[in-house]
Amino acid sequence: MPDTAYARCGDLSLAYQVFGDGEVDVVLAGSFVSHIELMWGSPEIKSFFDRLASFARVVMFDKAGVGLSDPVPKVRSIEERAQEIEAVMDAAGMARAAVIGISEGGPAAVVFAAARPERVSALVLIGTFAASAIPDWSFADAPITDLRASLGHRYPEEYALSDEQVERVQAFVRSVRDRWGTGEALIHLLPSLRSKPQIAMLERMSASPGMARATLEAAFRIDTRGVLSAIGMPTLVAHARDDLVPVQYGRYLADHIAGAELVEVEGRDHAPWLSDPEHILSAIERFLTGTVGRTPSGRALRTVLFTDIVSSTERAAALGDERWRAVLDRFDAASRDVVSRFGGAVVKGTGDGHLATLDGPAQAIRCAEAIRDRSSELGIDMRIGIHTGECEVMGDDIGGLAVHIGARVMAHAGPGEIVVSSTVRDLVVGSGIGFDDRGVHELKGVPGEWALLSVRSGGAPPGSAEANLVAQSTPSPRTAMRRSDRAMAVVARRAPVLIRALTRVAPSSRS
Repeated sequence: MPDTAYARCGDLSLAYQVFGDGEVDVVLAGSFVSHIELMWGSPEIKSFFDRLASFARVVMFDKAGVGLSDPVPKVRSIEERAQEIEAVMDAAGMARAAVIGISEGGPAAVVFAAARPERVSALVLIGTFAASAIPDWSFADAPITDLRASLGHRYPEEYALSDEQVERVQAFVRSVRDRWGTGEALIHLLPSLRSKPQIAMLERMSASPGMARATLEAAFRIDTRGVLSAIGMPTLVAHARDDLVPVQYGRYLADHIAGAELVEVEGRDHAPWLSDPEHILSAIERFLTGTVGRTPSGRALRTVLFTDIVSSTERAAALGDERWRAVLDRFDAASRDVVSRFGGAVVKGTGDGHLATLDGPAQAIRCAEAIRDRSSELGIDMRIGIHTGECEVMGDDIGGLAVHIGARVMAHAGPGEIVVSSTVRDLVVGSGIGFDDRGVHELKGVPGEWALLSVRSGGAPPGSAEANLVAQSTPSPRTAMRRSDRAMAVVARRAPVLIRALTRVAPSSRS
C-alpha cells in the first residue's frame, strides 16, 4: 500500500496517496464512501488499482469529512469539492492530469474540468450524473404513481426511469437515512459483495451517519446540467446498465458533452472494480494513452460578475465632473481590491461599473456582497448581476454568450440588489446562501427563458431546504466507528494483504 500523506485545502487536511509509474497523470475523485487505506484490503479494488497503475501515475484521496481526512462542520458545496481536487493535484505535483469522477464525485469533477481546463487533460465519468431526479427525502416513501411528475422535473422523457429503477433508489435512500453503518445502504449499491458485516464496516469507516445523510441530500439538489457545454477536453462516460445510479444519467452526460464517448457495460454493481472492470479499464487505458483528443478550444467555465452604479448621471450632475471623477476613482480602486481578495480579476471597466470573473459562483456572490458594502461606504448604490457559463478566453479579455447573459441578468437588479441566474443557484447548494425568486424572464438577445433570483442578505431563510442542509451535523466517521473498526484500520495500514485474504474467505451474510 502506498504511503498516506496530507494535502492542505484551506484550513483542512486531505488524506491522499500516490501510486503507479505510468506516463499519464490521473486523479481519482471518488464518492463519500471512501477510506484510502481500507480500500487496499479489497482484492477487487487492489486489482483495479494495479491495472490503473500500469499505465498511469494516480493520486486518490478521501474528501474532507470522509475517511482519513479532516472532519468538516457542515456539508461541502460542489465548488469546495472541486477545490479539493486541485489541492491534491498540487500536493502530488501534478500540473495537468486526467480526472476520473466516480459516483457523486462526478459533479465536482465536471465543475473542476470546466473551470480549470488548463489543468485537465481528459475527463472520465463513471457511474455518475449531472443532476439527480430525486426532489427531496419525501421521495423515499412516496408511491411511484405520485412521483412521476416530480421525477421528470430535470430530465426529458427519453431519460425517464423505470418503476424498478425508482424502487431500487428508494430502498437505497431509506437505508442511508435510517440504517447507515449496518451495511444495508451499500448492499444496494454493491450487490455482488458477499459479506454484509464488512460492508457495514466500510460504511462506518468512510462516513458518519450525519455526513452520509448530508451528502445525499446535497446530491438531490446539485445540478450541473448548465455546465456540461463548457467541457472542452476529451471525455469518456462509463456506466453499468443495471447500476443503482440509473444508466440514463450516464447517457444524458454523453449526449450533452460535446464529443463524449459512452461505454456501457453489463453489471449491477455501482463500483467500476465490480461491474466488468476489465472492459472499463481497457476503455480508460485506450482513451488516455491512445490518440483520442481534441485541440483545446480556449473556452472555459467562468463566473462573470457585472456591477453598475445606479443613477450615475444624476450623481455626476449633482457633484460636478471633478468630484464625480474622484468618486469613480475610489470606487474603481475599491472594486479591484475586493475582487482580488476573492481570487478574481477585473476584466474591464464598463463605464459606470466593471466586468469581473471569479473561479466559482459562491465566491462571486461573497465578492458581490463585499463590493456592495464598500460602495455603500462611498455613498454609491450598486446593482450587480452574476452568471456562470462557458466563456471564450481571449488573453486578458473574455467573450461568449455567458458574458451577454451576465449583463442582461444585471439589468434586472434594482439598487442594492445582487441578481443571479438559476445556474448560479444550482451550483452553490450547501453554501448557505439564500435566494428570493424573481420569476422567469426573457433576456434581450439571449435564446429561451431564464429563471432569475436575488441574493438574500443573511443567508438562507430558516426552514428552507438550504438552511436545513447547512444546519445538518456532519461529524467525523470516527464517531460511528466501533472498537473492531479501529482495530481493522490499524490492520489496513500495516497488513492490507491480511484483509484481502480474509475477504476472499468471508462467508456470505446479508441478513
